[in-house]
Amino acid sequence: MTVTQAAEIWDLVAPYLAAERLELDDLELTGQGGGRVLRVVVDGDNVSINRLSDLSRGLSRLLDNETDLEGRYQLEVSSPGLERKLKRPSHYAKAVGREVVVKIADGDHKATLRGALAEAGDESFTIDTEDGPRPVDYEDVLSAKTVFRWEKAPKPGH
Repeated sequence: MTVTQAAEIWDLVAPYLAAERLELDDLELTGQGGGRVLRVVVDGDNVSINRLSDLSRGLSRLLDNETDLEGRYQLEVSSPGLERKLKRPSHYAKAVGREVVVKIADGDHKATLRGALAEAGDESFTIDTEDGPRPVDYEDVLSAKTVFRWEKAPKPGH
């Protein structure tokens, strides 16, 4: 998908989701030929399997009628999940206070940072690591995601 095509689909899908009181979190077209997949990730309150199913049918009709995506593709509509990929500054802003894992290009080598996301701006963000606060420019990020930790429930009677 070209940048222009992605922007056109974003501009078509975002208002549709806003009318449903949801936010378009991410959109990507991957694969080739008949194996292409258009992933639409939505965020908001009360995102259930049934709601995602309804959204998928509505988005499918919208995309069929309003876009010129050539060839076959499979539409996947989902929520970001517990461990969310962080790609845009808005993703980082929503994750402030959460634990994150970020892989960065640090000069000639790569590094992995873990800690709480302390703040997120337009050009960079800060992670509170074991070694203290660490500012990171978005352009240095190779991959980033939030981390969900399962807490053990106390044993009954303790």
